[in-house]
Amino acid sequence: MPISFDLLQTAQDSMARAGILHTPHGDVTTPVFMPVGTCASVKTMSPDELKEVGAQIILSNTYHLYLRPGHELVKEAGGLHSFMNWDRPILTDSGGFQIFSLAELRQLTDEGASFASHIDGSRHQFTPEKVMEIEMALGADIAMCFDECSPYPAEFQQVQQADQRTYNWACRCQQAHHHPQQSLFGIVQGGLYKELRLKSAAQITSLDFPGYGIGGLSVGEPKEMMYECLDYLTPVMPEHKPRYLMGVGSPDCLVEGVARGIDMFDCVLPTRIARNGTVMTPDGKMVIRNAIYAHDFRPIQEDCKCYACRNFSRAYIRHLIKAGEVLGIRLTTIHNLYYLCHLMADIRQAILDGTFNEFRADFWKRYRL
Repeated sequence: MPISFDLLQTAQDSMARAGILHTPHGDVTTPVFMPVGTCASVKTMSPDELKEVGAQIILSNTYHLYLRPGHELVKEAGGLHSFMNWDRPILTDSGGFQIFSLAELRQLTDEGASFASHIDGSRHQFTPEKVMEIEMALGADIAMCFDECSPYPAEFQQVQQADQRTYNWACRCQQAHHHPQQSLFGIVQGGLYKELRLKSAAQITSLDFPGYGIGGLSVGEPKEMMYECLDYLTPVMPEHKPRYLMGVGSPDCLVEGVARGIDMFDCVLPTRIARNGTVMTPDGKMVIRNAIYAHDFRPIQEDCKCYACRNFSRAYIRHLIKAGEVLGIRLTTIHNLYYLCHLMADIRQAILDGTFNEFRADFWKRYRL
């Protein structure tokens, strides 16, 4: 099996865990945040800069790469690692969430999903077999099964139908997948219905994938409902396989997700808000484009060692963003990714030291939503 997971330690008074994910392109220490490189690029960041901020593994998007430049071209280039010059691990999603987001442009059947390209309106169809073909061509270390993500809110029967389809598609994905250096993860769905979540978990884990995604959360529901779902879901997930909470990336959700036994996270949030002039700090979000920072010559975060904080002031970064200078959003992106990667490293160390609960309490003493 190309991927394996070593569980090193679990916190005494929570489900927080520290482990090591072994992949063909190197080891990943967990818990981990994975920056998102939708089109084979984390926006504004070079591979060297990603390494400098502490990124161990990044995500790329199957749907977008299929449409542009095409998976066959990426395969011709030697796969995603070669194409984008990234020699650390990569995970590719299945495109299921993107198709879920195209509610006005797609049609779902038991066979697959028919959709119109958001680029030029051309028609395409994703089946589990087609998605496996694409993900194997991309050649990431981890590929995700094709699934159906239920919206929030959704009726019980709608979620139940989506769950059965997700399970059937997972079986077909498993049968079609044969890349010798790539591991396929299953995805648990079930919306916010406990009965359906637990049934989906039982079905998907019965297929014995090397790791599992938890999908269909962070789609508009209150955070407390997501936490409640994780409280009963993670205890029934296999202990010695990685658990990946898909699409979650705010600092508070990372801390609380880890407390509930999650090992892997991804989200576009840190790069997206960076482009709007917002940065993450231990005290919460800072909208650095606001006028209050026009004469503030301190770094974004006093104790931060990222490139932006070592070299530039809030006033200067605000000026760049207001002036439309690309360097401004590069600096806010560098800071946000550095902050999240190092937050996860600090969380991991606290788990290993047996002080996670103190770390969690200290985080909440300072952090403001």
